[in-house]
Amino acid sequence: MTSRTVDWTALRPREEEPAAEGLRERKKRMLRRQLSDTATEMFMERGFDAVRVAEIAEACGVSEKTVFNYFPTKESLVLDLGEATLNSLRTTLADPDLAPVEAALKILSGELAAVTSWLSAQDDPAEAKAMFLRFGMLIRFTPSLRAYQRDTTDQQIAVAAEVLAQRTGMSPDDPEPQIAATALLALWPIQFQALRRHLNRARTPEELRHAVSADVRRAARLIDTGLDSLTLGR
Repeated sequence: MTSRTVDWTALRPREEEPAAEGLRERKKRMLRRQLSDTATEMFMERGFDAVRVAEIAEACGVSEKTVFNYFPTKESLVLDLGEATLNSLRTTLADPDLAPVEAALKILSGELAAVTSWLSAQDDPAEAKAMFLRFGMLIRFTPSLRAYQRDTTDQQIAVAAEVLAQRTGMSPDDPEPQIAATALLALWPIQFQALRRHLNRARTPEELRHAVSADVRRAARLIDTGLDSLTLGR
């Protein structure tokens, strides 16, 4: 592999180390991280379709079967951010003290802060921005990754609909929680598009955060009135 001037893998979300984590659990967590980061780096350098899972396994010193024990598909090796968003939706969106749009904005703000903090920590901001844009292009121009991302979004919408249905006393299949969940999850591509648009315009990570947040909040205002009409258990 080529040498890197930017540790872009540090951008990936990290689980907090459990207080009572044993050695076995820690090794499994670290191997999962190594598999995902190694795979993503290889995909970035050679393209998703050009890399075989067996090559990733060899690079990490494990068997191909071990890779699939940790990740059910090749696509999930690189697109694991959706799982973190799913967990956030289950907890933050269920908070009765937060309106649905407020909850979504809180999750998005945390994800955006992770990006801008990562950019602030890099020695070469220009190279870091280029890496981030390349990662987005990898997904955009790989059909199987786009399909996996759509499936993940469908799962997120289903979870959001379940949470909203519980808050309203409705069924997840009712049209109100379905359209509300769909509208909320539409804010995620808005944030990513805003990141891509403002990344090279903003002079500092802080300017980037403000610019992207402003775009997301503009979109959120359009759906806020309709979502407020839901009878929520607040």
